Amino acid sequence: MIQSEVQNRASFDYIRYAQCWEDADILVSALAPQGRACVSIGSAGDNCFSLLAAGAASVTAVEMNAAQIACIELRRAAYLTLEHPEFLELLGSRASSDCLSLYRKCRGIMDANARNFWDTRRDLIAAGIGSAGKFESYFCLFRERILPLAHGRNRVRQLLEPATLEERRVFYQKQWNNLRWRTIFRVFFSRFVMGHMGRDPEFFQYVEGNVADRILERTRHALVEMDAAANPYLHWILTGTHGEALPHALRPESFEAIRSALSRPGAFEVINAPLEAFLATSGTTFDAFNLSDIFEYMSESSMNSILQEIVCHSNSGARLAYWNMLVPRNRPQAMADVLFPLEKEAARLFFEDKAWFYSRFIVEEVLA
Repeated sequence: MIQSEVQNRASFDYIRYAQCWEDADILVSALAPQGRACVSIGSAGDNCFSLLAAGAASVTAVEMNAAQIACIELRRAAYLTLEHPEFLELLGSRASSDCLSLYRKCRGIMDANARNFWDTRRDLIAAGIGSAGKFESYFCLFRERILPLAHGRNRVRQLLEPATLEERRVFYQKQWNNLRWRTIFRVFFSRFVMGHMGRDPEFFQYVEGNVADRILERTRHALVEMDAAANPYLHWILTGTHGEALPHALRPESFEAIRSALSRPGAFEVINAPLEAFLATSGTTFDAFNLSDIFEYMSESSMNSILQEIVCHSNSGARLAYWNMLVPRNRPQAMADVLFPLEKEAARLFFEDKAWFYSRFIVEEVLA
């Protein structure tokens, strides 16, 4: 089987991401999935299911990590068997002391691989499966051990309260952006610490420049220019739950739409393979591609090869959406005749991105 470039350098045998840390609201706006055949990087599954909630005709989730597929399969079973409040408890969005019994409700309709994976990880289930990944553990360490060095619970609560733009600016300058905050942030979100404790050192192979300073500036944007009270990703990082705000796939209206879509034959499929291998063997064409931030971890030549394959598997007018975090990646000039960047739309959506730590959001369209 064809391997992804990063598979040769990093391990993919455990849960890296127990949630999708990419804002599905801007993703569905970019891809306009209503009635379209979509391909989506799997991750924990949330954004794949968001595409279904937004009316996709079909979603093919492509994921090379079997542990991530177990996350997707448990979510699929939960959508089909649980009620919405129970679903939120199983994920950890809402407090629960009964996650294991909720898991037992789902277990019977999961495939054997997913059952075997989760049956040996009851401790992760009991804590809420949305906290089961390496990245979520990194944020938990930040929340419980690092953040209190700069800000107590009352100040965190104040940050998450509804406020006007001017009130947020004053609060950030006078209450939040102190020397301790800037110091601990630059250490904890440095290339070294984030690489070893949050992501993987190999994910930074193509990164240049100061990582922490870039993320710090984007964090100021999230805390000041955006409404912190309505940001579920910020709520989770600072409190361990989503608060009253929920990511797209977890909202009540999305829950019912996803449950309905999953009962439709052919609407959702999971492929255990790198995207490169899937495209090399697929005889199908598609209308939309959620590419997450996969180009972050590969050379420009590898990215260009994948983009060429995507164009070959695209219908006219197909859209691609993906994020840059620390490595600038977008279609090469050599593909200008087949792939058109929707820069104004992407910039507008990027300003609204609640998963603020990315540096750029890319939207491109396949030309006829």
